[in-house]
Amino acid sequence: MAKFQINILGCGSATPTLRHNPSCQVIDFRDRLFMIDCGEGAQVEMRRMKLSYQRLSHIFISHLHGDHCFGLPGLLCTMGLHQKGGKVTVCMPQQGLELFRSFVNYFCKETPFEIEFIPVPKEGGVVYEDHALIVEAFPLYHRVPCYGYIFREKPKQRHINGEMAKFYQVPVYMMNDIRCGADFVTPSGEVIPNKILTTPADAATSYAYCSDTVFDSRVAESVKGVDVIYHEATYADDNIDKALERGHSTARQAAIIAREAGARELIIGHYSKRYKDYEVMLSEAKEEFDCVIAADEGMKIDLL
Repeated sequence: MAKFQINILGCGSATPTLRHNPSCQVIDFRDRLFMIDCGEGAQVEMRRMKLSYQRLSHIFISHLHGDHCFGLPGLLCTMGLHQKGGKVTVCMPQQGLELFRSFVNYFCKETPFEIEFIPVPKEGGVVYEDHALIVEAFPLYHRVPCYGYIFREKPKQRHINGEMAKFYQVPVYMMNDIRCGADFVTPSGEVIPNKILTTPADAATSYAYCSDTVFDSRVAESVKGVDVIYHEATYADDNIDKALERGHSTARQAAIIAREAGARELIIGHYSKRYKDYEVMLSEAKEEFDCVIAADEGMKIDLL
């Protein structure tokens, strides 16, 4: 089965603690790595979790607060020392492009790989696409321009019914067309409908990363229908006013977004340093939504 896995490298908020690193996740999609946010300590946690620098091709930055991007220059420099080849594409809000491009040009100018910076479209939109995956950015509502990212698996091919394909003597060279939905025409001219030769495709999977944002129903609309949602949960109910003041959400509010979006699973993180553990956030979120996971460093979550 193809891999679609979330790796949690950091799930703390602005101040690093002995318990949590700042924000960072790595999506392992079919053995290709995509990073979302890059707080301090990201490169160390990659090594701890045995995630290869060589397989990292794209980095998506949600916004330009330090706990989401201060790890980026160091990571790129270290990848150069490890002789990574090819290209790394960094997608971030327009405001940070020249700043990070100048930093990288000074400190990482001899990297053996190409570094490409691209802006997130102001209103969001597709920022990456290949034959199997599409990544879309969507606006969030924080104190600075901020974006979430949705990773959507493209629709999969149907499965060949081996017995029926053999019965109708479907040539091997036609199998891919049949998987894609084509009917088969026998040498005598008989049309064999695709549904006889195949069984339904596996369901495509989707994942949404909701970085720093106040509670806003527009977020639920942006991620409606996504299977698994990560949503920041900086505070518990005891600090709901502080959440609004600082442009963040509570765990309960994250759960309401997941419920309104129709998700099957919610992951919470971005915990404030004021909480010794995340049990209170987990408990409050579960009062609104049944299936909640509390993120922790080193955690690997399989979506397939």
